[in-house]
Amino acid sequence: MLFDLAAEERAIVDVVARFVDDDVRPVVRDLEHADAYPADLIERMGELGVFGLLIPEADGGADVSIPCFALVTEQLARGWMSLAGAMGGHSVVAFLLREFGTDRQRERYLPRMATGELRAAMALTEPGGGSDLQAMRTVARPAGDGGDGGATHGFVVDGVKTWISNARRAGLIALLCKTDTAADPPHKGMSVLLVEAGSYQVSRDLSKLGYKGVEACEVVFDSAPVPADAVLGSAPGTGFAQMMRGLEIGRIQVAARALGVGQAALDDALGYAQQREAFGVPIWRHQSIGNYLADMATSLRAARLLTLDAATRLQAGERADMEAGMAKLFASETAMKIAMDALRVHGGYGYSTEFDVERYFRDAPLMIVGEGTNEIQRNIIVRQLIARRPP
Repeated sequence: MLFDLAAEERAIVDVVARFVDDDVRPVVRDLEHADAYPADLIERMGELGVFGLLIPEADGGADVSIPCFALVTEQLARGWMSLAGAMGGHSVVAFLLREFGTDRQRERYLPRMATGELRAAMALTEPGGGSDLQAMRTVARPAGDGGDGGATHGFVVDGVKTWISNARRAGLIALLCKTDTAADPPHKGMSVLLVEAGSYQVSRDLSKLGYKGVEACEVVFDSAPVPADAVLGSAPGTGFAQMMRGLEIGRIQVAARALGVGQAALDDALGYAQQREAFGVPIWRHQSIGNYLADMATSLRAARLLTLDAATRLQAGERADMEAGMAKLFASETAMKIAMDALRVHGGYGYSTEFDVERYFRDAPLMIVGEGTNEIQRNIIVRQLIARRPP
């Protein structure tokens, strides 16, 4: 690999890969078709330290590099993309707390998040807003004057968020909302609030094409009380910038999920093409099938290199929104094409639920539309291209 890991981190990736091969792949088809929550697998992920990958060692985490985090995510998604989703938003919240949280916030949440005792989710999208975050309607208003020159006792939050993964099992939600509705531009009035379970209601689960087993929900904040010290980093009005930084790691994570789905589809296609014979030879020897396999492997390698490049840049502390957007865009589109081509390689069996290829084909689109659609990624990329190379 061009992006080699330290021996300790390589061992972590290998342990997760063995977990996927030994524990996940033998049961995933039944779990996925039943849309059953994988409680035993999630517990095992906690034991392996997966939920603490981005948490400092001082807070009980593993504190691995971003490239290691991406490769662990890929392995989980290779087994079942839903498992990578179960730790995706949680890891973004851990990253936000690590980067921006106060000492008290880090001490309160990170040690329990590292073990998986406390699971976290993030809430950005609204039913009518999609990727237009500055148009959000969820508002946190002051709960009352504390009598000391305008300080408040906290906030009262009203609004609805949707497509919140793990919402029913999360004990903490990082909520992006407006704390100053008069701010101009609007993003200056946004804050991230750390809202604990019990302050909001999960109104419904969303039925999905793929991404089974892990819930995605609509969450309602109906005059939800939130203490004043729940503002991430303590300074209101900085939430949009904080969340944009968090989405850099989020988009790298989504790109890595796409790598896992793509790798699983390629592996299955390669195996089937060697076993299945037509006209007296294994079908990979037929040029049309061989070309599919060659293109699949080439595109997947390019997507992996883009993803690790973005991860390495973020690890170095550099701005990586363009690179993360490129990785997410290319890796997700690649996963979708590889899943389609794997189905073609399998022929009629690729359409059967007795094979895993149909699951890859249903899971792959989520990475295209999730964590900011690919159309949004193209907007981010071109803006950064212009900003980094002015006339």
